[in-house]
Amino acid sequence: MFNFSIVTPEKKFLEGKTVSLILPGSEGYLGILTDHAPLMTALVPGKVTIKDETGHEISIAISYGFVEVSANCATLLVDSAEFVSDIEVERARKALDRAKKRLADKAGDIDIPRAEKALARARNRIRLAAVSAK
Repeated sequence: MFNFSIVTPEKKFLEGKTVSLILPGSEGYLGILTDHAPLMTALVPGKVTIKDETGHEISIAISYGFVEVSANCATLLVDSAEFVSDIEVERARKALDRAKKRLADKAGDIDIPRAEKALARARNRIRLAAVSAK
């Protein structure tokens, strides 16, 4: 077992002990186990899977961020996090539509990188909610 924490700009979202973490890294999903080598890497929108010693899994939707692993402690610093079971699909669809409209508005004065991140986050939330519902 090792310690983990998921931190957003607003709060410490979740912390505890785990047997394994599966994370959406910038180069693909990666797994973290006890005594993992020190690591720091970027995270992209996707699903974090946390498994406890009984085999119970918790699924969390995250957006962009970083993970640091050192001395049997994994710290995820992410823009946003929410339990997959708490995703409101209709709200995510509205966010997706808003992001698409912002990106389509060529004449407007928009923050394109921010709109692209919002689009990726909304797509991730919708995808994870659909997979969870099956």
